[in-house]
Amino acid sequence: MSVSGGLHWEAFGQPGAEPLILSAGLGGSGGYWAPNIAALARDYRVIVYDHRGTGKSDRTLEGPVSVDTMADDVIGLMDALGIEKAHFMGHAAGGVAGLALALKAPQRLCRLVVVNGWSKLDPHFARCFDIRLEILRNGGPRAYLRAQPLFLYPAEWISRNLGLLDDELEQHLASFQGADNLSKRIAALRLFNIDARLGEIGVPTLALAAEDDMLVPASCSQRIANGIRGARLTLLPKGGHACNVTVPERFDDIVLRWLKAFD
Repeated sequence: MSVSGGLHWEAFGQPGAEPLILSAGLGGSGGYWAPNIAALARDYRVIVYDHRGTGKSDRTLEGPVSVDTMADDVIGLMDALGIEKAHFMGHAAGGVAGLALALKAPQRLCRLVVVNGWSKLDPHFARCFDIRLEILRNGGPRAYLRAQPLFLYPAEWISRNLGLLDDELEQHLASFQGADNLSKRIAALRLFNIDARLGEIGVPTLALAAEDDMLVPASCSQRIANGIRGARLTLLPKGGHACNVTVPERFDDIVLRWLKAFD
């Protein structure tokens, strides 16, 4: 593990393998991808990082925060690691950063996987953003983090994993990005709108979504797939917003099959 340009990152797999960069969602922590790293690292050099303002990365968010600056951070990380071109997979906020990257620097991407992402603000998850911020303002970080699984996971998965979620709470609380940073990052995500520019993206793209995602409607992924020429849409019937965590084997199989189809 190391820090480059203020971003904390870790690499897994063989150094000479094709690089696959994984970008987390609103929480920002590269540790989000823990259930998937072993499977993906068998074929790729997997690189995970903490978004700026989160985890072990620089917690200072100076100047305007936008999805474009999130994409700039990825470019900076690639430059620091000597990576000219990479596969990129992003979940939610990480996925929209990938879309911004595909518009800003398509020559740096081989393939793009957008998991439960969007091309413009949807009224449903805008309401979810508002509710989450209200919980944070009125109840504090602990209440916010206790409520978070309700947005991320299916009800049955939560029932089976209450002990795990309770164990993780203190860890998440200790590494919480803070109300100011979270508010700035949500504001940036709310402003993101490339709906009219999807047709400009030429990077091979997989839009992967869970039909039971109660945070970001699967129709948002359908919109991405419809707008990007040649993009593929894959819908999981179950898995929730964090489908890579709840059904990791199925998730990894879909991603690996799609990436290898271009070999």
